[in-house]
Formats: sequence, structure tokens, C-alpha cells
Amino acid sequence: MKEHKKILEKKTDSGDTETPLRNDAFCMNDEEKIDKIEKHFFHIMKILGLDMNDDSLRKTPKRVAKMFIKEIFSGLNPKTTPRSSTFENKYQYNQMLIEKNITVYSTCEHHFLPIVGKAHVGYISNGKVIGLSKINRIVNFYAKRPQVQERLTMQIVKSLKEILETKDVACVIDAKHLCVNSRGIRDIESSTITTELIGSFKNNPEIRREFFHYISIPSINKYMM
Repeated sequence: MKEHKKILEKKTDSGDTETPLRNDAFCMNDEEKIDKIEKHFFHIMKILGLDMNDDSLRKTPKRVAKMFIKEIFSGLNPKTTPRSSTFENKYQYNQMLIEKNITVYSTCEHHFLPIVGKAHVGYISNGKVIGLSKINRIVNFYAKRPQVQERLTMQIVKSLKEILETKDVACVIDAKHLCVNSRGIRDIESSTITTELIGSFKNNPEIRREFFHYISIPSINKYMM
């Protein structure tokens, strides 16, 4: 319960960048949530007219419930927060570091359909550095929630700013939303780009141009294939 209180205080202090959660969001454990979601999803499928005695459908509610809690919405659970150890920048690297083409799998909170794309993250060290894979894990953690892309972009930057204790962080996400691509207007070609730039990435035109130049050049993977 102490951990729950801490999360709620952080949410209140952080403002609109935090995922909207109820006060009792962590009162049930994962197994209790899975059990309740399974029962509710069973009724949804039944209302749709599906034969829940069919071999192919019988275990679907359980599969969906486990997927929600253990996979695609696992980022709602504070226990899954990635460990983000930092290291002293002993080599005095004072240029920007960019981790680009990070795969993003998230879920639109408006229609519960997938958001799929790439994130490009950069920072300038203020004395601390972070392992490269930790950047991917931070992106993945915040993506594993019902999301809007704008909030996701801001959460990634805010998290790295706090972990690295630097004011110079940037994130760009380019993603397709299946709520646009597969329903409604059904525009399969369009994608959405969001940016969050703080510190030098926002205020220094040269640094901003350099960042966008680097994320626009072809990835090294293209030359290795």
C-alpha cells in the first residue's frame, strides 16, 4: 500500500503527462484482475453472438485477460518499471547520443487498437550516461499502456530527464494508428509524428537541426543486409 501511495503522489505532482489512473488502480493483484477481465470478456463475446462452447473460442477470454495484464498493458503496473542504472560519464562525452528506430508497440486508448511505429530518442549528458538497452526498455514500458501518442512521447522525455538529471532530452515518434488505418477513414498510408524537445534540443537551433539530421539518415541496418 505504501508503494501505491507513492505512485498516486507522483501522478498528482506530475500533471497531465501521467497516465490517468483511479485511486484503487493497484488494489487487486494480477491474478484477480485476470479473473475479472476473463469473465467480462466472456460476456462481451457472448453478446456478440459467438458460441462460447466452440473449441476455438472457449479459452479466448482467458487468453485475452492474460495478454492485457501480462503483456500489452503491463506498463500500468509499477512493478514492471525498468531498472535504469546510470554511470558516470568518465570519458567526458559531451555530444548528443541518439538511439533511433526503437520499435514502438502501443494501444490507442480511444479504440483499444494497436499503435505501431518507431521512436528516436536523444540526450546530452550532464555527467551521467545510461545503458543503451535501457532507453529501449523505457520506451517499451510507457508504450505498454492504453496511450495517446502525444503523452507517450512526453513520458519518455520526462523519464529520461529525471533518470539522467539532464535538461537536454529529445524524442520523436512516427507511428501508424490502426484506429485510423483499419476503421473509420481507413487511410492505410498515413502516420502520426509527435515530438518532445527540451533544453538545448528545443532552444538551440543547431542542436535541433543536428538531431533531426541524424534521425533522418538511413539506419546502419540498411547497409548490413
